[in-house]
Parts: sequence; structure tokens; C-alpha cells
Amino acid sequence: MNQDWEDRVAAAWATFDDYAEGQAADFRAVIDALVAELPDDSPLGPFEQACAWDSTGHSDKAVPLYREALTRGLTGYKGRRAKIQLSSSLRNIGQADEGVKLLTPELDAPSDELDDAVRATLALCLSSLGRDRQGLALVLGALAPHLPRYQRSMANYARALVEPEG
Repeated sequence: MNQDWEDRVAAAWATFDDYAEGQAADFRAVIDALVAELPDDSPLGPFEQACAWDSTGHSDKAVPLYREALTRGLTGYKGRRAKIQLSSSLRNIGQADEGVKLLTPELDAPSDELDDAVRATLALCLSSLGRDRQGLALVLGALAPHLPRYQRSMANYARALVEPEG
């Protein structure tokens, strides 16, 4: 879509916190109105609707919409966001194993500002599956570069959590 539409979507999301809990449907209606402007086959429509359902506490309704957006070809930054958010929603509805399968390849994707979100969400999915050591290793590995000191130590501890003892 064009920049004007993207700006209006961003403006709508900027008002999200202005909606009281009982006004979730009102917020979703704002997003639906923007989506109605898109071509029927646009991947942006189901993505934005999934985000709106997800953000208003309905992971179950968001999952099929995220899948639809990805099936329609949502790629790039928003495609990566969709994978992160879909994995989180899958975890919320008891399908963390699918979230792990979806996010694991993202560990090898080109690096961007979403890397830590990939690792954090994957860690939550792993924890839901009883794989806490792997999840903790991901979180420590993501945290290490942001520390003012101890980066090497934390990175080594993260690796040690998942490497077989020798």
C-alpha cells in the first residue's frame, strides 16, 4: 500500500492505549476500516487484523489471520513480525511446538532489530515445552551484547547451557 495508508495505520496503533479494555471492538473496527481500503488479496489486511485481535487478547482469532498473511506472501520486516507474533499466539493457545518450528529458522535469518524478539519469543515457546535450559540460553545470548560488561562470560554461559558436558 502507499505511505499515506501506512501512516494512518501507524496513527491508529499509536492510539491503542487510549481505548479502555471494554473498547477492544472499537479499536478493531478502526483497523478493519483501514483494511477495507486494501486490495482483497493484500497480505497486509490479515496481518493488521491479526495484530488487532492479538493485542486485544484473542490469540485464537489472530492465528489464522497471521497464517493467511504469510500465505499471501507477507515478507520482509512485517513478515518477520508476523512469524514472531504468530509463534507467540500459538504458544498462548497451547501449540508452542509449532511456534518453535516457525521461529527456529529465524535464528539464521539476516540480522535486524527483531533478533532479540525472535529469541525471546522462541525462549518462551521452548519453556512452554519444558525446554527451559534452551530458552535460557537464547535469552542470555540475546542479552549478552547489551551488557556494559561480562558480554563474553554471559555468551559462554549461554553456550554451556546447551552444549553436552564433556
